[in-house]
Amino acid sequence: MSSLSSKLPVHFSGNARFNRNHVHHNPSVLKIRATNSNSNSTSSSRSGTNYVLLSSAITVTTAVANRVLYKLALVPMRDYPFFLAQFITFGYVVIYFSILYMRYRARIVTDEMLAIPKLRFVAIGFLEALGLVTGMSAGAVLPGPVIPILNQLMFSTLLLRRTYSINQLVGCLLVAVGVVVAIASGSNTGQMLSEVPFFWPALMIVSCSFQAWASVTKEYIFIDSATRLKHKSLDIFVVNSFGSGFQALFVLLSLPLLSNLKGIPFAQLPSYLKSGAGCFLNLGANKPSCDGAPLLPLLYVITNLAFNISLLNAVKTSSAVVASLLVMLSVPISVYILSLPLPYLPEATSLSPFFLLGCAILLCGLFLYNTTRPARNSSEVD
Repeated sequence: MSSLSSKLPVHFSGNARFNRNHVHHNPSVLKIRATNSNSNSTSSSRSGTNYVLLSSAITVTTAVANRVLYKLALVPMRDYPFFLAQFITFGYVVIYFSILYMRYRARIVTDEMLAIPKLRFVAIGFLEALGLVTGMSAGAVLPGPVIPILNQLMFSTLLLRRTYSINQLVGCLLVAVGVVVAIASGSNTGQMLSEVPFFWPALMIVSCSFQAWASVTKEYIFIDSATRLKHKSLDIFVVNSFGSGFQALFVLLSLPLLSNLKGIPFAQLPSYLKSGAGCFLNLGANKPSCDGAPLLPLLYVITNLAFNISLLNAVKTSSAVVASLLVMLSVPISVYILSLPLPYLPEATSLSPFFLLGCAILLCGLFLYNTTRPARNSSEVD
């Protein structure tokens, strides 16, 4: 009897409750209940896997749409990219906290969730604001195609500080190489940084490290909250709301520096923002350069909001590394879509055969990473 009962999975204690005296006289009860527990385990595992796959598919889809629509949104907003960035930064604070309030009223968000220590959210906001400042500084000097290469490579490299199997490390490396090959195919990559001082690429790498650190901190918050909330799931809008709130605070404090980095004297910033709002809404008869607004900018804002939510959900349901790999997968897909003739971007571009090679390498890396089973803990019972 004791040997049979020890085979019951300890993590299904809720399904394995039974009367010991009754089982003593009816051994078949234990067998039936153990079988039911195993069945529930398999069903729960399949359900969890399907949810993760669905979450991953949504993340990749919204990431691709986010990149494509950003390019389209810059057609009417080409003179006001700084306005678009600030509109998103401060507008999302209002949106996230409004959603958080509605979820609190619906009792989805609890008082215990809101009582999570805010110091880590301060750190997230500071890191993301610092990444924005340094990235904007380096991005003003670096050639455009170099930015996603350095960004994705550094983001993946920093997140791999955790312990992974050799196959997972090789898989992540292949994904990074695939992105580089796909993005750089057909371009004169050897000369991209030939006239750029080393300081600026280094600054971009530092910028990416801030963003990656913020992402790892978010993952840690979810892990730590499971203990604080007694294994209840922390609502993602708690993280999004407070993280975005503190990020907006630090961005507000650094607005004089940010505006000067974009070539906008701080004294002229109010008039610039007013003109940017007029272009965003396509108000006024003498704004032919804003053709496509407000539809394209609004589509980008909505898609970017959906992408941020889905990305944080991917961090919560899997890990920051998996979320990073999903974002990297979206890069070559976005490049391919942007090579096609699109509304407001009618000129198509050709992609070299190396683009397909890069995509193949990337997919091999993803396959290798996701088919590698993590090492079993010594405490697990076979």
